[in-house]
Amino acid sequence: MIVHFDIDAFYAAVEIRDDPALRGKPIAVAGSSRRAVVLTASYEARPYGVRSAMPLFKARALCPELIVVPPRMPHYRAVSHDVFTIFSEGAKAVEALSLDEAFVDIDAADTETVVAFAQRVRERVRNEIGITVSAGVASGKMIAKIASDTCKPDGLAVVPRGTEAAFLAPLPVGRLWGIGPKAQARLAAIGVQRIGEFAALDDRRLFELFGRTGKMLRELARGNDDRRVGNERDAVSVSTEETFEFDVRKHAELLAVLREQSVEIVERLRRHGVRGTTVGVKLKRSDFKITSRQMRLAEPTADPEAIYRAAARCLARAHEDGVPVRLLGIRIGDLTADATEQLSLW
Repeated sequence: MIVHFDIDAFYAAVEIRDDPALRGKPIAVAGSSRRAVVLTASYEARPYGVRSAMPLFKARALCPELIVVPPRMPHYRAVSHDVFTIFSEGAKAVEALSLDEAFVDIDAADTETVVAFAQRVRERVRNEIGITVSAGVASGKMIAKIASDTCKPDGLAVVPRGTEAAFLAPLPVGRLWGIGPKAQARLAAIGVQRIGEFAALDDRRLFELFGRTGKMLRELARGNDDRRVGNERDAVSVSTEETFEFDVRKHAELLAVLREQSVEIVERLRRHGVRGTTVGVKLKRSDFKITSRQMRLAEPTADPEAIYRAAARCLARAHEDGVPVRLLGIRIGDLTADATEQLSLW
C-alpha cells in the first residue's frame, strides 16, 4: 500500500498563508508580462474557469475580481523542501512528481498502518507548514493518485486492497492514465463511458482501438498497477510532465510551462545531491503522437536556467507553433553525484 500526497493549490496556498488578507478570495499566481500564464489558481478562482497554464488575460476575462500575485519560486522551493522532509520521515521511498506532489512507500502492506502514516503527515504539514495536503492510499500509483484527486482539497481517500476495480468502475473513462479526449470519443462511439465498461472490453476490441497498449490500459482499469515507487537517490534520470486540461497551441505558453518544470527538476536534483548532463523534452500532441528531443550539456548541472535553455532548444526542434499539445514533459539524465562544479573555460 502506498500514498499519493498532493499539496492543495500549492503556490496559491503559500501566498494565502503568508498574507491572510487573501483568504477566501479568487487569486492566481502569475507573472506580469503580456504572455504570462497562470501557474496556480486558488479554489475560489476555479469555479470561474481559471486554471493552470491558462493565459493570464483569459483568466482576467473569466474572473474580473481575480487578484494576481507574482510568483516567488525560491520561496516555494523552500516550502516544498520542508514538506518533503515530512514526507520522507519513516518512508522507504519518496518519488517526487513535482514540487507539490509525490508517491510515498513506507514498506507496509496493511491499510491501517499506511492510513495512520498519511494522517500524521497531513496533520504535521497543516500544523508545522501552515498549508493543507490531500492524500490517497491504495495498492497502486494510478489508483492512489485518482483517490487523492477525489478528496481535494484537504482530504484523505482510502481504497482498500481488493476494492480497486469497484472503486474505478463508476468513474469516467477519461480518469484512466493514457485516455485523452480523442480516445474518449472513440470509446463513446461504442458505448464505453465508464472505467468499468472499459475493463470489460475483449482483446479484439482493445487491439482495434489501442493496438498493443490496449491490454495494459485494461489492466489499469481493473485496478492492477504493480509499478513501484522509485527512490530518486538511485534513479538514472529525473523527469516531470504535465497533461493539460485543454490543448496548448502557443509556443510561448509551452515555454512558460517548461520554465516551471525546469525549476521543479532542479529542486529534486538538489534534494538528492545529484546533477545531470542530458536534457530532454517530450511532447504528446492532440492526436497522441509523441515527439521527443534531447541534447547533451558540456558539464553536469543542477542550474535551472541552464536546464531551461537546453529544454527550450529541444522544444524548438520538437514543436511547431499552432500544433495542439496535450502533454509536455522534461527529463534530465546521466546523473552524477553532486560535487564542486567545474566551470568551462569559456
